Amino acid sequence: MPSHDHEHDHKHEHEEDANPCGCDHGEVATCGLDDSCGCGHDHGPACTACGPDHKDDDKGWNLLIAGGAVIGLSLLLHQTAINSMIPNLLLVATMIVVGYPLAKNGVKSLLRGSIGINFLVTIAAIGATLIGQYEEGALVVFLFSVSLKLEVLATDRARHAIQALMELRPEVATLKREDDEVVVPVDQVLPGEVFIVKPGDRIPLDGIVLTGSTTVDQSTITGESFPIEKNPTDDIYAGTINLDGYLTVETKRASTETMLASILRMVQEAEGRRSPTETFVNKFAKYYTPIIIILAIIIALTPPLIFNAPLIPSIYNSLVLLVIGCPCALTIATPVAMVSAITSASRNGVLVKGSNYIESMNKASAFTFDKTGTLTRGKLKIVDIIPYCASRNTVLGIAAALEAKSNHPIATAILEVAENEGVKVADVEEFKSRTGRGVEAHLDGKIYRIGSQRLFNEQNITYEESLINSLESEGKTVIMLSEDEKIIGVFSLMDQSRTNAKETILELRRKGLKVEMLTGDNEATAKAIATELGFNGYHANLLPDEKVGVIEKLREKETVVMVGDGVNDAPALAAADVGIAMGGLGSDIALETADIVLLEDDLSKISYLLKLSRVTMTRIRENIIISLFVKLAIVFLGALGTISLWMAVILGDVGLTLLVILNSIRISRVKPT
Repeated sequence: MPSHDHEHDHKHEHEEDANPCGCDHGEVATCGLDDSCGCGHDHGPACTACGPDHKDDDKGWNLLIAGGAVIGLSLLLHQTAINSMIPNLLLVATMIVVGYPLAKNGVKSLLRGSIGINFLVTIAAIGATLIGQYEEGALVVFLFSVSLKLEVLATDRARHAIQALMELRPEVATLKREDDEVVVPVDQVLPGEVFIVKPGDRIPLDGIVLTGSTTVDQSTITGESFPIEKNPTDDIYAGTINLDGYLTVETKRASTETMLASILRMVQEAEGRRSPTETFVNKFAKYYTPIIIILAIIIALTPPLIFNAPLIPSIYNSLVLLVIGCPCALTIATPVAMVSAITSASRNGVLVKGSNYIESMNKASAFTFDKTGTLTRGKLKIVDIIPYCASRNTVLGIAAALEAKSNHPIATAILEVAENEGVKVADVEEFKSRTGRGVEAHLDGKIYRIGSQRLFNEQNITYEESLINSLESEGKTVIMLSEDEKIIGVFSLMDQSRTNAKETILELRRKGLKVEMLTGDNEATAKAIATELGFNGYHANLLPDEKVGVIEKLREKETVVMVGDGVNDAPALAAADVGIAMGGLGSDIALETADIVLLEDDLSKISYLLKLSRVTMTRIRENIIISLFVKLAIVFLGALGTISLWMAVILGDVGLTLLVILNSIRISRVKPT
């Protein structure tokens, strides 16, 4: 089964007793990161378990500011001739007030049989006070509380893009009912109802334009820098901005089912899918705290019992280890960076459904592309018109007359050229369609036929095979036009490549990646397009299940990314390690089937996505290495007795948390080129 099989996606359950910090999450509303912070802190808006009360953030910060001011005053008083009892009492009072939430939650976790970081910090602060280190006790509680606040800021900062998306949702829509305009909440509008949008308004719901023309700013959803022109029958989307026209629009979806709502929901769900790196780090974190506690006990007892060293310094050194018993900075190193990457991608028109796909993109060694609808636009265009024994306009006019009653893509292409060139289209008689071959009809007493080689082979009409073979070798589709028993014209058509298709393929190859094309087209067409766009190789004449077979064979040696249009490539998208769908804006199928969705048909976003994944994994490695190095350095210095309690908290919690936040923020600088 593919590693990204959606059956295996699941939300993470809180394992209360396994949380290294022992935070009580019984009252906590889950947030996007769940318990991915290895210290067990839940960073949701209603978390009351991890120290300062997150429900009243301003109150928490005010308490910390006041506590910091009292500690500063106490330290200043210690430098004067005033009796030390006053500053010591101030320090103890500050420690109690600021540290009460920590002690409360530490005791709760202990009663459940879990020794967490809240309890360890409480013991360290009390221990420091009992041995006369009042400043150390107060500073430990104060700095650790600051560290908790910084972690909340980290997750809030990472989710800023989600909050911005939520703010895009208009609350009301102006409905057109008979001759009246009625303003109603968007959640009361049903599909099929008609609403109006004035210039400058944010569009409230997904819909189809009935009347009016305008340009719409879709940058908030797709990342496009230029407004998009909208005319009758065009789709428009909730959260985008109508710039200059007056529109009447028929509602297409309810407010809970709009494209914006779907994107928002999927970005939120993406945060619950962990990458292998995140899972490994969280497993490591479960063993980290117990190891630190054992080391602290050894350092407290070994010197006095074996080397007759003084007891107080040994206890102090063990307290240093206790306050770095929380692996917070280490375990938020991955999720904060991943959330930053996912939300940054959503701002740039790329929907990533989980951090595991960011990591898989970084490991990708082979890319496979569907042709029609992905590399090409799926719209045929006339390339050559070769007349025989007649003028070009005559040949084009007769062909357009024969195709006027057909909805086939070839007919559409011929009629478009005839219209653009002002060629008159006559009415034909005795029209007959030859399914899979072409059509024939009578015009001015003559029989005309237009179609494939098969049609003319059946009619025993001869044609220049070398010319046909030459055109087909260039990847062109060829049809012929005959008058009675002779060929009077040849048309060649090609599906047009998407903008940036060739540049994207060459960019991937420059990075040393294998790039192959999968198509149901014949060998000649597949070879011509693969050569034109610069692929390593191609696979032609493939049915949908055969595309799956190609991908599964590649996966035996490679990490494979499949890029398709999301409509008829669902099996191939599911078979790859990562499935990327093109043009998710307006396509429910693309949103549901793929692991990553490009909301616009812009292949250059694949290069952006690859760069984003590599930068993200680099930042994560940096975060983890620095966190481990600093923690181990503090353990070493604590064992030697050369670092103080408050310095351990500054370096091991506050400093590391700030460093992880700032390093993760850098991910948002990655932009599409």
